[in-house]
Amino acid sequence: MHLRSIAVALVCALPLFAAAAPADDVKSLLDQGKSAEAYALGKRYPEELGNPAFDFYYGVAAIDSGHAGEGVLALERYVANFPENSAARLELARGYFVLGDDARAREEFENVLNSNPPPNVQANIQRFRDAIRARESQYRTTAGFYAEAGVGYDTNASYGPASSNILLPNGSVLPLATGTKTGDSFGYFGVGGQVTHPVAPGVALFAAGNADSKNNATKTIYDIQNVNLAGGISFLREKNLYRLTALYGETIVQNDWLRKLSGGTAEVQHQLDELNILTAGVTLADIRYSTNNNNQNRNVDLTALSVGWRRAFVGDWQPLLTLAANYGSEHDVSGFPEFGRKLWGGRAGVAITPAPRWSLSGAALYQQSRYDGVDTVGGIPRRDKYYGAEAIASYGLDRNWSVRAEYTYAKNTGNIALYEYDRHVVMLKLRYEYK
Repeated sequence: MHLRSIAVALVCALPLFAAAAPADDVKSLLDQGKSAEAYALGKRYPEELGNPAFDFYYGVAAIDSGHAGEGVLALERYVANFPENSAARLELARGYFVLGDDARAREEFENVLNSNPPPNVQANIQRFRDAIRARESQYRTTAGFYAEAGVGYDTNASYGPASSNILLPNGSVLPLATGTKTGDSFGYFGVGGQVTHPVAPGVALFAAGNADSKNNATKTIYDIQNVNLAGGISFLREKNLYRLTALYGETIVQNDWLRKLSGGTAEVQHQLDELNILTAGVTLADIRYSTNNNNQNRNVDLTALSVGWRRAFVGDWQPLLTLAANYGSEHDVSGFPEFGRKLWGGRAGVAITPAPRWSLSGAALYQQSRYDGVDTVGGIPRRDKYYGAEAIASYGLDRNWSVRAEYTYAKNTGNIALYEYDRHVVMLKLRYEYK
């Protein structure tokens, strides 16, 4: 969150009065983005404390340079003289937020919102309110819910190869009567929610769930639904957050379950500083398939390791970079080693906020798989490479409603043409979110 953006937006709203030279000098340094220098300069003029112009700019500089206590005192003096000034109340709210005084921060943010500030200021205030709510989950029960619906087009609803005649590694040709690449438009609906309940200082229970349905216009045989549940406990110890999570998920095709996953994860997040977070985790899960068409032969046990890095950047667009890498093993448990595999890969993503109410994000991922046994159809051990990309643009209509445009690309290549495919999906969604 770019804490200076709000100050810049409303600083010109100050009352007009003759400012002393020290206040002008502090303001000049603030305008140049030199908050630490502005604070150091202000410290040289203790006799100016109580001068409204000096108090305002000195308070802003103090908060920006890590001296929020001094900044709040200066801004409280200013607000006592000019209680109707929204710019000052906004800076005071920011100071309370930095100090962790969520109740007074929320009250001041609400006061500013009631004055109907510009849209970009309203959007920044909403981010602070969301951050306050997230922080409150450490000591009070919080919950959230979302529902979304949309329409889209999938160029390969069947995840099938482009050709109906597959050239196998042994030189023979396998004709396909069904399952080749076929596109279709679809409707989409999804819901989800989460709740967090603190049980002791730094300890909280949490639960989350979501479900979605993709229903094709004509190729209904490829309709698919997903249901996922998660719950566990988190422990916050200084700069480390530990989470133990139980997982359950189902994939449903043609109104019957195709795959079930049950297991758990253990994860740690370490905060290096205000802008950098490192993560590491391990997942253990059973993946079981329906007995229809002997799909149970694909049953495996999953073990996976992951590491990640999240980096926030201070800037007008508030960039957020995420990098992750993973390694896993799916061990065959049904006596069919061609369905077991080793897999590894990575993901890189970036998110930005280029304008008020707008958010953009994009990601690229890669995964390589080496299967354990000889493939029954291909006659050789299967080797796959999967490439993916996604892009999302979201516009917030208000605090709860948003419109999202999404694009997804997937391409699977390998040494057996039967399992190769490519896929483009575009979707437009309307989303309601209660926070």
